[in-house]
Amino acid sequence: YPDRMMLTFSVFPSPKVSDTVVEPYNATLSVHQLVENADECMVLDNEALYDICFRTLKLSTPSFGDLNHLISATMSGVTCCLRFPGQLNSDLRKLAVNLIPFPRLHFFMVGFAPLTSRGSQQYRSLTVPELTQQMWDAKNMMC
Repeated sequence: YPDRMMLTFSVFPSPKVSDTVVEPYNATLSVHQLVENADECMVLDNEALYDICFRTLKLSTPSFGDLNHLISATMSGVTCCLRFPGQLNSDLRKLAVNLIPFPRLHFFMVGFAPLTSRGSQQYRSLTVPELTQQMWDAKNMMC
């Protein structure tokens, strides 16, 4: 389907938090397919997700549910412009045109703010400078 845009969210393994032996092989073999067949790839790293849970969210033993909460919040935020009306980047093709300089350079680092743990009920209003600082903070990058 050459006229369709494909956006992927890929979680890359880390040797520090690997639970199966074949994770590096799966990642290595899948990168070629992502380069050739996907139009946009949002890259997430298992180690970065665990670090966010430990350092930012102060979770002592993060579960897969905690990691999935971070991933789903990020996916929801990235695809928000596709689900709600707006002027900027209203479809995947416009997003690709605005963000991808060369066809093979379509791997994006994902940052998210504000980070909240699963089930947290506390909300804090943030100013635009605080939110921007959190967004560009290396500790909030998921890759």
